[in-house]
Amino acid sequence: MKRFRRHGQESQRERLKQELFQFNKTVEHGFPHQPSALGYSPSLQLLAIGTRSGAIKLYGAPGVEFMGLHDENAAVTQVHFLPQQVELVTLLDDNSLHMWTLKAHTGLSELLEIGRFTLTGPPGAPPSVTRVTAVLAHSSGELLLLGTEGGHVFIVEVPGFRELEERNISLDQVASSVPDNYTCRRNLEHVEALQENPVNPSQVVIGYGRGLMVVWDLKKQRAIQHIPGTQQLESVWWTEDGGYLLSSHNDGSYCRWTMGSKDVDEEDVKSDIPYGHFPCKAISKIVQLSTEEGPPFLLFSGGMPRASYGDRHCITVIHGKTHVALDFTSRIIDFFAIRGGPQHTGDPSALVVLVEEELVVIDLQTEGWPVIQTPYLVPLHSSAITCSHHVSAIPLKLWERVLAAGNMQSTHYSKKPWPITGGQNLGPDPPQRDLLLTGHEDGTVRFWDASGVCLYPSYKLSTAGVFHTDADPNDNMNQGTEGEWPPFRKVGCFDPYSDDPRLGVQKIHLCKYSGYLTVAGTAGQILVLELNDEAAEQTVEAKVVDLLQGQEGFRWKGHTQLDVREEPVLFPPGFQPFALVQCQPPAVVTALTLHSEWKLVAFGTSHGFGLYDYQQKNNVLIKCTLNPSDQLAMEGPLSRVKSIKKSLRQSFRRIRRSRVSLRKHHVNNAAKLQDANARLEAELAEMEIAPVQRKIEARSSDDSFTGLVRTIYFADTFLADSSHNTPSLWAGTNGGCVFAYMLRLPAAERRADEPVTAQPAKEIQLMHRAPVVGILVLDGHGAPLPEPLEVAHDLARSPDMQGSHHLVVISEEQFKVFGLPKVSAKTKLKLTAMDGSRVRRVGVAWFGSSRSEDYGESGLVVLTNQGDVHVVSLPTVKMQVHYPCVRREDVSGIASCVFTKHGQGFYLISPSEFERFSLSARCLVEPRCLVEAPTDSSTQRGSLLDVTLLFCPPAEVLQEIQKSLEGDHT
Repeated sequence: MKRFRRHGQESQRERLKQELFQFNKTVEHGFPHQPSALGYSPSLQLLAIGTRSGAIKLYGAPGVEFMGLHDENAAVTQVHFLPQQVELVTLLDDNSLHMWTLKAHTGLSELLEIGRFTLTGPPGAPPSVTRVTAVLAHSSGELLLLGTEGGHVFIVEVPGFRELEERNISLDQVASSVPDNYTCRRNLEHVEALQENPVNPSQVVIGYGRGLMVVWDLKKQRAIQHIPGTQQLESVWWTEDGGYLLSSHNDGSYCRWTMGSKDVDEEDVKSDIPYGHFPCKAISKIVQLSTEEGPPFLLFSGGMPRASYGDRHCITVIHGKTHVALDFTSRIIDFFAIRGGPQHTGDPSALVVLVEEELVVIDLQTEGWPVIQTPYLVPLHSSAITCSHHVSAIPLKLWERVLAAGNMQSTHYSKKPWPITGGQNLGPDPPQRDLLLTGHEDGTVRFWDASGVCLYPSYKLSTAGVFHTDADPNDNMNQGTEGEWPPFRKVGCFDPYSDDPRLGVQKIHLCKYSGYLTVAGTAGQILVLELNDEAAEQTVEAKVVDLLQGQEGFRWKGHTQLDVREEPVLFPPGFQPFALVQCQPPAVVTALTLHSEWKLVAFGTSHGFGLYDYQQKNNVLIKCTLNPSDQLAMEGPLSRVKSIKKSLRQSFRRIRRSRVSLRKHHVNNAAKLQDANARLEAELAEMEIAPVQRKIEARSSDDSFTGLVRTIYFADTFLADSSHNTPSLWAGTNGGCVFAYMLRLPAAERRADEPVTAQPAKEIQLMHRAPVVGILVLDGHGAPLPEPLEVAHDLARSPDMQGSHHLVVISEEQFKVFGLPKVSAKTKLKLTAMDGSRVRRVGVAWFGSSRSEDYGESGLVVLTNQGDVHVVSLPTVKMQVHYPCVRREDVSGIASCVFTKHGQGFYLISPSEFERFSLSARCLVEPRCLVEAPTDSSTQRGSLLDVTLLFCPPAEVLQEIQKSLEGDHT
């Protein structure tokens, strides 16, 4: 009977687990790592980005997102939507073509791969014959034209990828039609470009690498016009009226050719070099768009003077007398323009540019051509991410104040709505308002709306204004000077260079109820900030905390502290600093927490921990945890790379200043600039530039850093006896030691005058000496204690103070439960003994049942060094579920993980992207969207069917034609 009862309980528990836990990787936030191709469908209003790792991502209206991954580990080099269809074709650098479709299933669309194809040449032919260099998706939606390295054009029927051999255009056919007087007729090189005549779908232009362009008639299967360019070809553009062809070349020139039935004589065409007289870089792409009234828009990428501006990444926009060279901070991948109007046939409304590190959208209809704020694809890594902090269920008042401060920072953005609007977002409204805070290398903290599928920028806080840094206030490359040529305008927000690595943000803690925020950095600085709706000018005084407490024999070999500005600083509306703690030695802050009800901030470094009263601006407690053998703790993480970074920054400043002065003497000084560039390159070559250094947690097997404080925690619990609860502070170290202090807080009416005091209460040394990564106190019901002010705001029930409390100590190797106040061991779970894993990240989450609104359980969420996530029950510390989540080799991803209070998590899958995952069966944030085929797609296909039939009539069509002919003969 007992066995049956136990079996019934186990099966009931398994059913309950299914109601509570479910693992899903739901959405990727941020900007795709290493983008390599861009595509756009005007009919679907969808944007597609391919990456070097073989991913393909589609974006429409905010919330409409799709992702696919090629099986081949190859870069996506081209993306083309089939006109008026829901299919798209990708070309990989292994020369394979892949067909994708957006298929509707149960009312939602999903991106599926439905075919793949590789061109095969005749036996014994070299690979160049079929190596695809140019792709044209024909407006019929049924044909692909594939230009190759060998100069041939293959015609393929889609979506079935059937090669129409009898319609292929061979290099011999084209070469034999070229006039004898064309100098390059014997070596046309590869097919560089393919373009369809916008007013006659049966005509395409084939552009060859050496410069020749041939207009080919698909119906007549012959060349009808030759355009004898002799300069290396980069791109072609057929104007929308079909009257002209623009070609861009590798010498920075472009040509305009009149289209007609006669061959064009090269002597009659004058090329234009926009930024000539000196040698220029190639114009890699050119586009001309007409307007209903007024001059057309001319857009092209590249073409900069090679000597003086060859390192710039520019797109030039010319409209009438307005001429701007948009200057981006990373390499341009591709661009396209969007037309306004109901059918997207009006004047050009937006320019969309994909660069290596961000997506930039320019409003072409507003004066000054401002940037449109992106609702997705935001570069999270505009400065390298150094830490993250998630806050769930933000109160409406705080939410509105943060957004208002953020809106004041966004006045330079266009007021026009986001121009890419394809698909329908069918996802429910987010159940709550969530913020993700990211700390960055340049000392900024960015607030992101993480409530839904889109990670939207809400507000940016900069801490650099409090300090004197290595930045030169005269260093400003952002805007060109008046009358400068080319007329540069800096666009985009990606700026990876930090003026001082000591500014890097390492820890963040936000109290959502009081609006207090604390931010800690690389050089031992801890700022306490308060949300203010108005700008304020104030001085921030530093309170120094000597964590060594007079210990002798130690000498700090790391970086110096940041110098605090003594004069008042004007802080904009938003979070404004009012208190600053400076640790000595100025080591990286490794633990941080804030208790807004008690007005206290606790912090730890590799040397000890401290407690600061930010109401009275006094130190309450300083404890040194340094072990006499911890000599490594006296070397800062920046000591080895600081000098190299400083040298690099100085080199950049010298070159910037030399450029500014040289530009004043105009173009004649190009040779001097070349010398300056050469000097910079030589300096860079001599230096080994370290990659972005990410802090990797120390392993318990190391003897060093045993005093490093890994976690710090406030609790109102029982320390002295079981009848009197008291505020307390707990700290855990890398050497497996836990310190507990009782805090005495004056009554509320005397809080501003009487000091807060702290006295040592307990000290626990774990036998296995594994690093302590988490501390938690459970109330009499076994529930985690509520957050500060949570009960006061009626958002949590008061903790049970009648039953005995329990202390949970989470080390890298095990979870151990102690009874309070005696600190007697109750139970433990040895994680390392089970599978050799070590705890790397831990959080507390509430898991609501997917079947019952009223039921839920709290649990510990754990990420291990193996990349697995576990849920451990409270207070019994039993393993509930575990799932593989992060690749075990991805040390940076594991170190970056942050958990939410409702069973979700984020971790970096690249420097610019967060992967979002969920362990909760109830809380799930994922794209739910639908894309429908354009309504006029059938008519479009029908009107061009005759072109397709000319290529390869199916057998049944041939039979019908034969019967018809026989009937006519009779």
